[in-house]
Amino acid sequence: MSKIALKKELQKLSKEQLIAQILDLYSGNKAVKTYFDFYLNPTNEKELLEKCKKVIGKEFCVENPMRAGLKFSVAKKAISELKGLKVSAEVLADAMLYLAECACQFTAEYGDMDEPYYTAAWNNYGAVLNFIAKNDTLEIFKQRARKCVEWASHCGYGFADDIEEVYYEYYKD
Repeated sequence: MSKIALKKELQKLSKEQLIAQILDLYSGNKAVKTYFDFYLNPTNEKELLEKCKKVIGKEFCVENPMRAGLKFSVAKKAISELKGLKVSAEVLADAMLYLAECACQFTAEYGDMDEPYYTAAWNNYGAVLNFIAKNDTLEIFKQRARKCVEWASHCGYGFADDIEEVYYEYYKD
């Protein structure tokens, strides 16, 4: 159904009927509940960020590598859900960079990974630095971005060079 058709149907409903529909959605759909909770209380950005980081941290569990799923798709889904709530650019950048940090730290701690892992880590690192640059927050995240370069420096398959190259595209230190 298109937005126009939906709008036409919603306009036929009374205020009470609309409220009832929204309440049904709110109680029956976790994503809708999260959206309205944030919409009505946008000050809980940090709480949402921590939930997102928890998902990412679990996927790249440095403390217990046997429990790590190492699925970038799971981490990116958590970031995408955070983005869908329209959080601030700084909060979104924080989550995005956390994924890159976890990926780089995991490979630094536990050795070489396969090429798809390195490609995904490199792509995510490049995407977050691009996002950070577009939102004028390079200085805020500089130390954390640099730490990814340090973690990657022990890695093979050209990963260290690739991460460093991306870093120096944005930072001229």
